[in-house]
Amino acid sequence: MFRFSVAALQLIELFVSSLVHLLYGFYIFSSAVAGDLSSALNDLFFNSNIGPSIRDGQLTGSANSDDDLPPIVLVHGIFGFGKGRLGGLSYFAGAEKKDDKVLVPDLGSLTSIYDRARELFYYLKGGQVDYGEEHSKACGHSQFGRTYEKGHYPQWDEDHPIHFVGHSAGAQVTRCLQQMLADKAFKGYDTSENWVLSVTSLSGAFNGTTRAYLDGMQPEDGKSMKSICLLQLLRVGVIVYDWIDIPILKYYYNFGFDHYNMSWRKAGVWGLVDCLLGNSGPFAAGDWILPDLTIQGSLRLNSRLNTFPSTYYFSYATKRTRNFLGFTIPSNVLGIHPLLFIRVLQMCQWRHPPDVPPPFKGYRDEEWWDNDGALNTVSMTHPRFPVEHPSRFVVKDSECQPLQPGIWYYKVVEGDHILFVVNRERAGVQFDLIYDSIFERCRKHAFRKIPTMPDHVQ
Repeated sequence: MFRFSVAALQLIELFVSSLVHLLYGFYIFSSAVAGDLSSALNDLFFNSNIGPSIRDGQLTGSANSDDDLPPIVLVHGIFGFGKGRLGGLSYFAGAEKKDDKVLVPDLGSLTSIYDRARELFYYLKGGQVDYGEEHSKACGHSQFGRTYEKGHYPQWDEDHPIHFVGHSAGAQVTRCLQQMLADKAFKGYDTSENWVLSVTSLSGAFNGTTRAYLDGMQPEDGKSMKSICLLQLLRVGVIVYDWIDIPILKYYYNFGFDHYNMSWRKAGVWGLVDCLLGNSGPFAAGDWILPDLTIQGSLRLNSRLNTFPSTYYFSYATKRTRNFLGFTIPSNVLGIHPLLFIRVLQMCQWRHPPDVPPPFKGYRDEEWWDNDGALNTVSMTHPRFPVEHPSRFVVKDSECQPLQPGIWYYKVVEGDHILFVVNRERAGVQFDLIYDSIFERCRKHAFRKIPTMPDHVQ
């Protein structure tokens, strides 16, 4: 009887979670369509004064000008989108309008950290996305993807470095890209880690999240999924969405798996069946974002990613929990988005299965209870596992002046995981305070002419 009750509660929770996510997705999609219809009607009656060069979002300044400020690249997280998707909606809630040289790339919303880092390079530099022969064969997808006829910042190199600001998984994408640059992993390009001037993380997914297990990833390995879970419903939905391949839908939103050729035009009916049965496709290969967001997946990634001595690092960790009489509970219930409320509560009470080995030596459940509904606060401050990177906790920006490279400066901000994206009104004054400080730091404090600092050691 007890087991039946637990199973019934789990099914109810799965139904409610699925319904909330579907309704929110429909709300975002319908808002985009409504915005485009409104824009089309305006264009019908009024002439647009916006030039095509501005619409393209490409930075075409002279590569030889020392006066050109480096661009700031905003990298979205899971389920995110860049400029050109979802009509006129902005993933970063319009923060890109705060500076004249900001780029918002559209990367795969569910593709792996590795694939997204490769896409980000070619988005900026130009050319056809090359996922690498070895990786492509191992994962069973095409080696080449989308072609950028002209890069959005083609002069990008060590003399013209870039500031990166990543939200959620986007922060880990920027770290992966910088490591690839250091490893000279892009054929035909003489890259280095110094192509990256600064990395700013906003609720960054550095060390994984216990939510991945609540959504359906197996704690045993951090790769496979439970038979019945939210992620299984997502898997089926994504496969069917990509297979039916309706251009107007793909125009508005794309999960990023085009290089897996799951369209009915290429895969056929048996290809669909094969993907649904788990014999092929990104979910079968584990080449998607969720395995990278488990604690085990983050450990695998972090073991290969460095913090570089000439790059500036800053992160904002978010938290929507507090301690009450020895218990971790949600704080400010009305301030938690309905999409995240159930998960905030569940992550507060997370217990690693006692019959499963912990993800790393020294793991303690209580250190992972503080969260923002998507990520654990301990995961967002700086890379900690398997090796802790240099870091410094700050309360006020003045405490970290002058900013030193090679150190992760981090703040803890009261807010849920999507407070500073999609909906500007939710964050209120905090929105401008956070983004103004990020852009000011990029423009005034995070500059590089090496070596200039007497206490800086390469």
